[in-house]
Amino acid sequence: MDPLLQVRMEWDVRIPLRDGVTLSADLYRPQEDDPVQAIVIRTPYGKNTRKTADDARFFAERGYAVVVVDVRGRGDSDGLFVPYFGEGEDGYDVIEWVAQQPWCQGKVGTLGGSYLARIQWLTALQKPPHLAAMVCLVSPSDPFVEWPTGVPTPHHLAWMFLTSGRVLQNVEAVDWEKAYWHLPLVSMDEAVGRPMPHWREEFLHTLRDDFWERISYQNRFSDIDLPVLHISGWYDDEQVGTPRNFAGMVKQAPTERARRSQKLIMGPWEHAVNTRQRIGEVDFGPQSLIDLQGAELRWFDYFLRGRDNGVVHEPPVSIFVMGRNVWREEREWPPARAACAKFYLHSAGRANSLHGDGVLSTARPQDEPTDGYTYDPLRPVPFITGLTSTQIGGPDDYAAIERRDDVLVYTSEVLAEPLEVTGAIKVELHAATDAPDTDFTAKLVDVWPNGFAQRIADGIVRARFRKGMQREELLEPDGIEAYEIDCWFTSHTFLQGHCVRLEISSSAFPKYDRNPNTGEALGVTAKTQIARQTVYHDAERPSALILPVIPND
Repeated sequence: MDPLLQVRMEWDVRIPLRDGVTLSADLYRPQEDDPVQAIVIRTPYGKNTRKTADDARFFAERGYAVVVVDVRGRGDSDGLFVPYFGEGEDGYDVIEWVAQQPWCQGKVGTLGGSYLARIQWLTALQKPPHLAAMVCLVSPSDPFVEWPTGVPTPHHLAWMFLTSGRVLQNVEAVDWEKAYWHLPLVSMDEAVGRPMPHWREEFLHTLRDDFWERISYQNRFSDIDLPVLHISGWYDDEQVGTPRNFAGMVKQAPTERARRSQKLIMGPWEHAVNTRQRIGEVDFGPQSLIDLQGAELRWFDYFLRGRDNGVVHEPPVSIFVMGRNVWREEREWPPARAACAKFYLHSAGRANSLHGDGVLSTARPQDEPTDGYTYDPLRPVPFITGLTSTQIGGPDDYAAIERRDDVLVYTSEVLAEPLEVTGAIKVELHAATDAPDTDFTAKLVDVWPNGFAQRIADGIVRARFRKGMQREELLEPDGIEAYEIDCWFTSHTFLQGHCVRLEISSSAFPKYDRNPNTGEALGVTAKTQIARQTVYHDAERPSALILPVIPND
């Protein structure tokens, strides 16, 4: 191991952009004057936070120049902050400025999570010549992937409030529980007490149009010729982007070198990855925490310094299998050996609540009655979560919520042997409603022998977008439709003695906004109506939970 180096720091270094705006950066680099490789971290959260400073010092002590930059309009940087728009061009200018400095050897890497990760992707699309590698943690996806309802989620307003103005705002000062109930959605910023024009602008674009294409990247992996280390957690509320990005780059990157230079790490973590082994009531064990900075360092050492540390010869996928609570390496994502297994919905017509007669089994249904419930937007099904955007949901216990009659509950027999599920979770649902528009939600649950109902994964489909986010199509009342509900990814073992459970309902509030069921333009009405929902599970319309099952050894 190389000895740690002394670090020199320079504050408020000004970086000029192409339009004359200057950004403020803090520079951490070795005391020696020899040029070194550089790492750029751009953030809207303040360049001098404790964690950012610790990360910068870590890499500087190991021989890198680390440039931590307040993005446009935030902190000490000039300009107006417009989330994501323009970040690609600004990132290009920053990287190329860094590469020309006398203390930089010429190769530049980028590092960061969440907002800091997505703007790395937007920058990569601009193809700065000196960008050589990226480390992207908990990357947000393109618009409508994480919230496929056509409008921002309530928690998104909490994030917008946090990043309003030039410094971080005190989100704890707001009564978010009260604010989230405000209708219409478009004026929810009034309930918070701070006008937020970007919040309102998003309600003008409820379809995936040119407005959103300007800040989309997941349809353009063929334009990104870079090695990328992808990191997230199964309980990250933006989890879906990271496995998709890895798989997309492996398949679509423009060169064989780039396709072979991707690595995925998925732990049992929340949005703040690798920070604690226990989430709520579930303890994943001390082995769940790893030397993540060491993994990032090895990535940069190989692709920026050319050190032959073997990183590209290791299995490209490292996943934590929850339930068994072990790490495992894979050659691909998702694992090809995962068998697609359908667990069909069954009942005698009364699957309402955990006290109903709903059953999950691999036997195809024959002639069975439907299940029904009413969805009232003024009495939505709760989603267990904190009230700010810091972390939305976890391995929470849904047993109490499953007592509601507007939640259909389908449960398997007690498992005689472990069942590992690793890959994409989907639900095929055949359903009808008497409303012109509505939502259907699905939640995969692990039921422990003591009744603890652990959330594993969940998803939602908005009926008007059942054929995609490019167009709206309202429903014919009581017409039967086939819906696919994307419940993202997991790697989880349902242990012997546990049960597999699926919840079906029409709301998950406040994770997602409440569909008013009226069919009116989204977000601009305070009117609501009750929807009467019918779920079909018979030979002609076999609703099913689709699980990627790994065969037992």
